[in-house]
Amino acid sequence: MLNDSNSHAFIGDRALATWEVVSVVSSVFIAEWMIASASGLSKSIVAIPITLAFLFMVFSHTTRTESFEQLGFRFDDFFRALKLLLLPMIAVAVILLIVGWRLGEKVDFLKWHGSRPLAVQLFVGFAWGLMQQYVLQGFVNRRLMLALGKGWGSILIVAAIFGCLHLPNVLATSITFMGGLIWATVYQRAPNLFALAASHSLMTWLLVSTLPDAILHHLRVGLGYFG
Repeated sequence: MLNDSNSHAFIGDRALATWEVVSVVSSVFIAEWMIASASGLSKSIVAIPITLAFLFMVFSHTTRTESFEQLGFRFDDFFRALKLLLLPMIAVAVILLIVGWRLGEKVDFLKWHGSRPLAVQLFVGFAWGLMQQYVLQGFVNRRLMLALGKGWGSILIVAAIFGCLHLPNVLATSITFMGGLIWATVYQRAPNLFALAASHSLMTWLLVSTLPDAILHHLRVGLGYFG
C-alpha cells in the first residue's frame, strides 16, 4: 500500500504526464491551423510551435531517462509488431478496395507518388509516418499510459487525438481514428515504431490509391482544408 508521500508523488506524476500530452498536442494544433493562414516569410513562424514541442519532448525523455529502445526505436520486436498489424491491415485494405469499387474509383497504385519516383515517395511516406508515430505513440501514448495505465482508456484517447488532428476533414478524421486505435493497441503490446511507420505508410498509399480525391480532399486538414 502506498504511503502518503508515495501516493502524492504518483498523483503528481500522472498530472505531469497529462500536462505533457496537452502541451505537445496543443502545439501541433496551433501549427496545423496556422500554416494555411501564413504567407511568404511568415510561414517560418509555423516552425516555432513544432520546434518547441520537439525540444520539450526531448527534454521530457531525458528527464525520465527513457531510452530509444523504450520509445520504440528498436528491431527486436519488429516482426511481432508486424504480426499484430497484419490482420487489421488486411481488413482495412479489403474495406478500402470495396468502397473504392462501389464508388467507381479505378485503383491506381501510382497516383500517390505524383511527380516523384515511387521509391522516393515510399521513403518520404515512411519517414513522415515514423515522425507521426513517434509523437503519437512514443510520446503521447507513453504519457497516457503513465496517467491512465495500459488499456482502452489510454488507447481511445490516443486515437481521438490522432483523429482530431485531421479535422475538419471528416473522412480523414474517421479513418485516422480507426488507425489510431489499431496502432495504439499494437504499440502497447509491441512498442516498435518502425513497424508502425511501415504500416502507416502502406495504409496511406492504399487509401490514396483506392478512394477518389473528391472525398479525400487531398487529405488536407486544418484551415488548408478550405483552401
